[in-house]
Amino acid sequence: MPQPSTGPLLFVGCATLDSIALVQDYPAADSRTVATDFATAGGGPAATAAVAAARAGASTAFAGVLGTDEEGDRIVAGLEAEGVDTSAVIRDPGVKTGASVIIVSRATESRAIVTRPVPPVSFPAGSRFFELLESAAWVHTDHLGWNALAGTPALNISVDAGNPIPSFSPRGVALYVPTIERLAAEYGADLSPAALLGKAVDDGASAVVATAGADGAWVLERGGEPVHVPATPATIVSTLGAGDVYHGALLAAVAAGLPLVEAAAFAGRTAAASCAGLDGRSAIPHQAVNSELATNQPA
Repeated sequence: MPQPSTGPLLFVGCATLDSIALVQDYPAADSRTVATDFATAGGGPAATAAVAAARAGASTAFAGVLGTDEEGDRIVAGLEAEGVDTSAVIRDPGVKTGASVIIVSRATESRAIVTRPVPPVSFPAGSRFFELLESAAWVHTDHLGWNALAGTPALNISVDAGNPIPSFSPRGVALYVPTIERLAAEYGADLSPAALLGKAVDDGASAVVATAGADGAWVLERGGEPVHVPATPATIVSTLGAGDVYHGALLAAVAAGLPLVEAAAFAGRTAAASCAGLDGRSAIPHQAVNSELATNQPA
């Protein structure tokens, strides 16, 4: 069994404040629609992943850029309430914090997002971010956080590549986690999932976990064989943030020493459970990875 990592997990990138409405069908123009539920909650790929990892028992920190506005205050308070270290967050009075309005359709189990762009993610020399880099066991980044790692020393890097990352290469990435659609766009839609993962490993990733929603995920480690991990059935209120939850739970499990295929199964169960909530965080289970390790220990 892989050895557990020591040190915190650092999540770098996007944090938003989301206002979410659950409706039966999407509103028509100039209409008034009554929502069956409404929530305001923290969101963003890296920030939500940090919360999921914290609920899985990991020591976590988040680094990103927020404004000095109310939205930024609420994001920081929400992360700290989950036990996430926010000491590396930059509060910039010259920017507005990322925020979104999200309409979730019960009829189609889909969503429409209107968002205010998240500020660029960068950290000045000598900031707390670089202190955390030195002590982190793993660094997880989303599409906005990737450039902040340019020129940093070699690390255990986990990359959420569900969104396009300009000029990205998986070379040197310890845990590459794209969607299967992202791999198909990069390497060719005519290739099988196994072949797509093989291409990513050939391009330099040490391990690849490609997610595919209801089709589960495919896992490949360098020198190994591809493995399909089936999806966990879910009671879906909203899939908002489920991919981000998957990334955080996956990294927490890997850092705790769970083998990658078992870590992917743990992440799938965690993400499926999160779909019972309207927002991306409230239904994330408080399920420590250590209980999974105990279950898998020989008698």
